[in-house]
Amino acid sequence: MMNDRHSPVIVSVVQAGSIAFDTPATIEKLADLTADARSRGAALVVFPEAFVGGYPKGHDFGAVVGSRTEDGRDWFRRYAEGAITIPGPDLDGIAKAAAGVHLVAGVIEREHGTLFCSVIFLDPAGQLLGVHRKLMPTASERLIWGFGDGSTMPVLGTSVGRIGAAICWENYMPLYRTAMYAKGVQIWCAPTVDDRERWASSMQHIALEGRTFVLSANQYAVRGDYPPDYVTAYGDDPETVLIGGGSCIVDPHGRFLAGPDRSGETILTAEIDLGEITRGMFDFDPIGHYARPDVFQLTVDEREKDPVVFG
Repeated sequence: MMNDRHSPVIVSVVQAGSIAFDTPATIEKLADLTADARSRGAALVVFPEAFVGGYPKGHDFGAVVGSRTEDGRDWFRRYAEGAITIPGPDLDGIAKAAAGVHLVAGVIEREHGTLFCSVIFLDPAGQLLGVHRKLMPTASERLIWGFGDGSTMPVLGTSVGRIGAAICWENYMPLYRTAMYAKGVQIWCAPTVDDRERWASSMQHIALEGRTFVLSANQYAVRGDYPPDYVTAYGDDPETVLIGGGSCIVDPHGRFLAGPDRSGETILTAEIDLGEITRGMFDFDPIGHYARPDVFQLTVDEREKDPVVFG
């Protein structure tokens, strides 16, 4: 049930890197970090994009236009073997780690021969509330990840508020944002691997535009988090930073409550009061009194798009 009384709650954003190509070890790390956040009083914990399954920063999988290599196929197989299935034993392990908190985590999901960059939503009992598959992988990500459809764009009513997610550059999609605002999102989770300094300004913009709390979780990953034989243009120094953080928590007025942080692996924590959303909507509601449906309307197709339909 949605928190209608606007009781303040503590939320945490985890800034940490996967243990690349080692999903069991990454799930153990997720469990430890979740327990740490829980000990700080967090009722909601958000993990970065592709935390479970990994983000293969800098890898080309042996592909150029018109050609793929055998070595690249081997690396894709290795990457795919670290993806999770929903349902499946890896999800069960994550659910066990989520006990006592609402957990929002970026995962690499496998269905048939396709991988998806997804976000899973778990409640404090470890029950799966929903899944969001990234609608538009960016640039070379389209080589390794499939496309989500409109059937996995949930905004979920929970005891801490109405939670939704946009993964990395989905946050730049104005029509996606509008659809999420129309669903009443109150806590906008933004798992990402974008560590550019200007990312934070986008998080402030979304908070202001949607009059929502924004929790952006980015990885902080170094070369040593990847296998020694991992092929990357960033060299072999284990201390080289591949993904540099920048996680933050923003209130509906665009003010930073925590971060942006680039110091290394950390957990950012803040207390939020959903009543601030109502205060913000006093002068701006993007799908209410500041909308012009007589001029603009958005049509959203939420049907699942199966390639084969029997019956």
